Amino acid sequence: MDATTTGEGNFTAVDGPRLVAALRGVLLADALLHAREDLVPYECDGLSAYRQVPLAVALPHDEAQLVAALKVCREHGAPVVARGAGTGLSGGAMPHARGVVVSLARFNRILRVDPLGRTAVVQPGVRNLAISEAAAPHGLYYAPDPSSQIACTIGGNVAENSGGVHCLKYGLTVHNVLRVRAVTLDGEALELGSAALDAPGFDLLALIHGSEGLLAVITEITVRLTPRPETAQVVMAAFDDAGRAAGSVAHIIAAGIIPAGLEMMDRKAVEAVEPFVHAGYPLDAEAILLCEADGTPEEVADEIAGVQEVMATSGAQDMWVSRSEAERLRFWAGRKAAFPAAGRVSPDYYCMDGTIPRRRLAEMLGAIAQMEKKHALRCMNVFHAGDGNLHPLILYDANLPGELERAEAFGAEILELSVALGGTITGEHGVGIEKIDQMCVQFAGPELEAFHRIKAAFDPAGLLNPGKAVPTLHRCAEFGRMHVHRGELKFPDLERF
Repeated sequence: MDATTTGEGNFTAVDGPRLVAALRGVLLADALLHAREDLVPYECDGLSAYRQVPLAVALPHDEAQLVAALKVCREHGAPVVARGAGTGLSGGAMPHARGVVVSLARFNRILRVDPLGRTAVVQPGVRNLAISEAAAPHGLYYAPDPSSQIACTIGGNVAENSGGVHCLKYGLTVHNVLRVRAVTLDGEALELGSAALDAPGFDLLALIHGSEGLLAVITEITVRLTPRPETAQVVMAAFDDAGRAAGSVAHIIAAGIIPAGLEMMDRKAVEAVEPFVHAGYPLDAEAILLCEADGTPEEVADEIAGVQEVMATSGAQDMWVSRSEAERLRFWAGRKAAFPAAGRVSPDYYCMDGTIPRRRLAEMLGAIAQMEKKHALRCMNVFHAGDGNLHPLILYDANLPGELERAEAFGAEILELSVALGGTITGEHGVGIEKIDQMCVQFAGPELEAFHRIKAAFDPAGLLNPGKAVPTLHRCAEFGRMHVHRGELKFPDLERF
């Protein structure tokens, strides 16, 4: 494949002034930013270590303006990066220097809530939490709850297939979305899925989830709403050994218990979070587990008793059960504040996102402890433990020479070990630019070629979010040679690249 198709082109032929003039002709005056001081706020997403200022930012008011802007970009050969709230953590929304950021911030309306059908139709710029707030009067809510749900948008959730602390029982975004409307770079509107339980043809609805803006720009989403449970309680358990806490996770699932949420935090995470949130976490524990049961009062009481029995057998030193809704929310507030809490104890942090089999959690924790010594950096560990989704927070100071590079190497080692343990390089944050080299570890040449063919079917010009998520075979060849040279990895099929 050539550079245009793979997204590796440098797009130096894009004429910035002509592009801006053409966009000005199809957008309202307040819908186009091109002065540098207006563009800088868009230079990165939540992965602030990587920044790039675009040529322009388009803020269309409706689908017709979006289509017009996309057609202009296609005619000028300009890259397009769709952006929601910018809370992503993999650099997926980082702009292209010769391209346009299309912000969906004005696509922020909840179009309708159907309490009988238990659905809501929303635009991509609607905040995740706002959906639950709108559905609350009907006794319903939107189940996927990323830690950033107060700010992140549903369009971004679809693009990354986000999860959250309750995804173990209620599923990821893909399990809670019925229909997506999206626009291709050619301006063609696609209707993927349906309001019914199934749709004819290939399952393109699943394909758009986690596609990271490479295939189309989302304009409308129909989500599934879930009845609020009658009651919910959380068991918090303290362990004097992180390995035993990890083992308890596997034992809970093996016992046939599927909690609403099952999260783990190690000592460093607890010590950072507790002074920030005052959630009531025990500061002398090496690790804590948060396990939530929801349903009828009888169901919850039975599940809580079962969880406590398993945790005690697994070596829990102490256990606490939330006694009120306020206390339950406080327990969860600490877990959801882990990322900002890291910012209080370190100038910078690098959040990883790999997934491994639950039974390998203890092994991964031991390996991370060794990596801390190897890279001379600290790491706070918070896990969606129930589904093996890791979120190690590597602490560093970008002002100190070499620390960012060591943090990157540390993160890459965690991801590559995730693959070796039978897992994947991402759970819910996406690949973006952060993990693009580790895609070469996860997938072989024929698989990457298939990904590029799918990309080309939707975006033949290769203008949507180029250079993200799927590496070229050439890039993997260079990555493989570098690792083989250093004796770190071996690529038996390297010659195929």
